[in-house]
Amino acid sequence: MIDLHIVYEDGRKQRLQQAVPFVIGRGMECEVRLLHWRIARKHLKVTKSEDGYQVDDLGSLNGSRVNGRKLLRHAPILETDEFVIGPCLIRFLPTVSQTSYPQALTQDFQESVHVPDALGVPPANASQGLVVQSSARGFRELRRELHAGLIKAFDLRRHDVAQLSESALRKQAIECVGTLLDQHDSPPCASQRQALLDLVVDEAIGLGVLEPMLADHSITEIMVNRFDEIFIEREGRIEKSTSQFSSEQAVRGVIERIVFPLGRRLDDASPMVDARLTDGSRINAVIPPISIHGASMTIRKFTKKGMTIQGLVDNGTLCTALAAFLKLAIKMRLNILVSGGTGSGKTTLLNVLAQCVVPDQRIVTIEDSAELQINHPHVVSLEARPENAEGRGAVTVRGLVRNALRMRPDRIVVGEVRGAEALDMLAAMNTGHEGSLTTLHANTPRDALSRLETMILSANAGLPLGAIREQIGSAIHLIIQQVRLPEGTRVIYEVTEIVGLESGCIQMQTLARFTAKAGRAMPCGIVPQCFEQWGREVDVELLQWFGSV
Repeated sequence: MIDLHIVYEDGRKQRLQQAVPFVIGRGMECEVRLLHWRIARKHLKVTKSEDGYQVDDLGSLNGSRVNGRKLLRHAPILETDEFVIGPCLIRFLPTVSQTSYPQALTQDFQESVHVPDALGVPPANASQGLVVQSSARGFRELRRELHAGLIKAFDLRRHDVAQLSESALRKQAIECVGTLLDQHDSPPCASQRQALLDLVVDEAIGLGVLEPMLADHSITEIMVNRFDEIFIEREGRIEKSTSQFSSEQAVRGVIERIVFPLGRRLDDASPMVDARLTDGSRINAVIPPISIHGASMTIRKFTKKGMTIQGLVDNGTLCTALAAFLKLAIKMRLNILVSGGTGSGKTTLLNVLAQCVVPDQRIVTIEDSAELQINHPHVVSLEARPENAEGRGAVTVRGLVRNALRMRPDRIVVGEVRGAEALDMLAAMNTGHEGSLTTLHANTPRDALSRLETMILSANAGLPLGAIREQIGSAIHLIIQQVRLPEGTRVIYEVTEIVGLESGCIQMQTLARFTAKAGRAMPCGIVPQCFEQWGREVDVELLQWFGSV
């Protein structure tokens, strides 16, 4: 006996039990019947092998896949193996009970599958119509049909959707889809009707299947590879979602609804876009021909409750002593560079550090796509703008940095330096705007300095390398390296102080470094050089912490 765990494309789940050997397909002769047009009459065969069980594809037209690869024969079957046939994802697990599988099927499951009992005998009441044949279109086809019908109905009614409020638009959409369902030749059962209605309306005027994911605070990232393949990140772990869009056009529609109000565009001439949702989450979208398998998007969510430096201590990102040092560094107006990889927590740390600025100082933030959510009473936020369809009107980060110098800033915060704006950022730090903050992508503090040099050289300012290094050495005071560990935890991995220039090379000293034993960054026995200038501001306990090994 073997257990089958089946997940359907509409999110339904079912567990079956079957004696081996058996055949899966939609034919009457199959022991496990899945009635869908994308499943062959005889699709898969499960048999015993020398080291367990094996699965063979019986030459189906649409094929089968196991763990993302095309399936011909697979043995032995592992509990972690995922088999995809038609609209179903199947996992085979050893049976924990030898009792026969109950003949009564759940209401949701009755509409799409019929499975005989463990002996292969059909249920006695099968002739009474308890097992309902699935619609030839399938659940996804019905969603697609309703979606198209809703758009067509709105066009016929000459609705100006731009003039309707969100609640009024949603109300009319629900009424329209409900009417379409009532008129359908094979409407779904009552238990599926509301779920189907919500899916279609969300997909037409909202964000579709992404709505519940965005509402789930445990999900930190949503990755849509294509319309029928969505992955999510929860607590640092990536897992595949059972939710799917109904079509490629549905994904394109969601992307366009996000970027259009922001003045961004996504078309064949501009197939990539960075934007943000109303809650501040960042979205990156790519469409064909750049994205080979269809429209793809990545949404990085940000917590609605603002993170504080004490919160970083509580979740293990840094220790109490290091938190006290960073707060003092902000107070004493050190220029700080946060480096790290994608998803390592740079933006979160930048938010927290900026919140430590005293309330009477003015902060000007500059970003390519607005992400920062600084809880401070005096913040001016600037966002770059891409060029329009005529190739005009672009406002670059470099232009914003230059303009920010005329806005009487006490602190300048650049979300991320990626190019020539690094030169203007350094110039600002060196000309009276101490205490400025920025981030960049780099693997180590030394790599971060090398990247800065490369960015400044790309500005074509004609500066020699020696002059560039002198600018960096005098402008940057502290580099904080942020790292995401394999288990998903984000920590401050290294804190490095820039101590000057010697023989044409920028000199650095590591103040604290992450140790696996402590689980956070610990002192390296070096007292920061800046403590000499701070004098009485330095707490004795903090001085002792850095001096300890």
